[in-house]
Amino acid sequence: MTVLVIGGSGFLGTELIRQAATAGHATAATFATRPGTASHAAWYPLDLRDPGRVEAVMAEVGANLVVNASSGDADWAVTAQGPVRLAMAAAKYGSRLVHVSSDAVFSGARVHYDESCLPDPVTPYGAAKAAAETGILLVHPQAVVARTSLIIGDGDSEHERLVHELAAGTRDGALFTDDIRCPVHVADLAAALLELACGDAAGVHHLAGPDAVSRHELGILVARHDGLDASQLPTGLRAHSTLPGALDVRLDSRATQRNLRTTLRGAHQFCTTPA
Repeated sequence: MTVLVIGGSGFLGTELIRQAATAGHATAATFATRPGTASHAAWYPLDLRDPGRVEAVMAEVGANLVVNASSGDADWAVTAQGPVRLAMAAAKYGSRLVHVSSDAVFSGARVHYDESCLPDPVTPYGAAKAAAETGILLVHPQAVVARTSLIIGDGDSEHERLVHELAAGTRDGALFTDDIRCPVHVADLAAALLELACGDAAGVHHLAGPDAVSRHELGILVARHDGLDASQLPTGLRAHSTLPGALDVRLDSRATQRNLRTTLRGAHQFCTTPA
């Protein structure tokens, strides 16, 4: 079986490649600017804005499974339109497709969101991700759209690096006490995505941890896990900042979790094991 990871040089993409290769799958991956460090993947440059290139990569790789872990931030052409092009190509070549989406598709108005909740984004990024979801399922109804939250993992995530820099006093900023999400460990997320890809699931699924924590609370957990002085972490309120976006978004992943062998651990669990 051949697995193609779109955005393989990213944080999640790197873990997807590792797990797919470990499971014995022939693995290919794409990159936007430079290939990742995984030597057990065949690397292909890919700009999701280029329909011809999307078609060429899909034709050359001949993947049975495609996992889209790419991120184009708020760039509409990359984040909204690109995944739909990919879904059209996956449908044409008969490939399973799992697209990684985000809790940014929600406004936070209702706080708790299960798979039945309709997107109501409040940022350009969230709007692009929501548009991609709709387009993907329209052109490839058998695809999986997997929404997730903050991704953490053994010191390599953006949030963990921020905690280390704030604790060391090498970076300005604060960890918000009113910005609440349901973090997931990158290893759990990658395993769950590959499990969905290898099964017959379709439609929208939520893959987030069961613990709802603020960014500051998560920072404390990371600091304690990594032996840092948590008292050095500055706090603030996102509501008092100029940053756009929802405050409190809690993905309810229980429906998806019931059908998975992979356990999506909460932040309190995966941050208690010493590094």
